[in-house]
Amino acid sequence: MTAHLPTRSRLVHDALRAVGISGDIVVLPDAASTAPQAAAALGVEVGAIANSLVFWSDGEPLLVMTSGAHRVDTAALAERLGRESITRATPDQVRDATGQAIGGVAPTGHPAPLTTIVDEALAAFPEIWAAGGTPHTVFPLTYDELVALTGGTVAKVD
Repeated sequence: MTAHLPTRSRLVHDALRAVGISGDIVVLPDAASTAPQAAAALGVEVGAIANSLVFWSDGEPLLVMTSGAHRVDTAALAERLGRESITRATPDQVRDATGQAIGGVAPTGHPAPLTTIVDEALAAFPEIWAAGGTPHTVFPLTYDELVALTGGTVAKVD
């Protein structure tokens, strides 16, 4: 039942079900807008948190799903992807691209599909957790489900 979920999280839930991902969205009592906060709330390693980071690259949004244990090396990633540059998106650009606020961006449920990069380091975890559309919501999935869900390109991001 999704009636108890915030509107943004219901959109994420519906997008997950549409592609056959069965993990339930969990509403946390406190905001978990950073990987360490989410890991502590869930009792998992910080590396098992799939951070959804929105960047601006070559005139368009770029979603990078990175392990909570990593920082994205934007210069190295731009070179690997053959892009001119990758810079942090503004809060307005994040909201426009995803319909969600920084700290709660999910890998799905956006107004339109985003070009997505998935951190290869997330493959080391049998279960990973991603934001569910708000800073108070998360959901579990596998690495393979994340790659399929986002249509992402697997890459080294740090």
